[in-house]
Amino acid sequence: QVQLVESGGGSVQAGGSLRLSCAASGSLFSVSSMNWYRQAPGKQRDLVASIISAGTTNYADSVKGRFTISRDTAKNTVYLQMNNLKPEDTAVYYCNVVRRAVAYWGQGTQVTVSS
Repeated sequence: QVQLVESGGGSVQAGGSLRLSCAASGSLFSVSSMNWYRQAPGKQRDLVASIISAGTTNYADSVKGRFTISRDTAKNTVYLQMNNLKPEDTAVYYCNVVRRAVAYWGQGTQVTVSS
């Protein structure tokens, strides 16, 4: 089992920044990827950024150049630094970990960007 606790969401004006954190605990051996998803009201949950065990990162086209995913393996924490936020970034952001083909989810944290 893997437990995930997210923090760092909030409200910000367009152009501002936020950093989300996701602290993982439990059985973290064999984690293959750590990811951030987001879900806006009435829309599907979409992948925003991912970091695999080798350290390679991937981003959705809509956030490239603005968001950065990183991890601190000593703290078992993954971060999402979000810069130059736009109103369309407003969503609930979810941390996700895949371990041995099983996906684990955090409770989500709200990010609201006003124009």
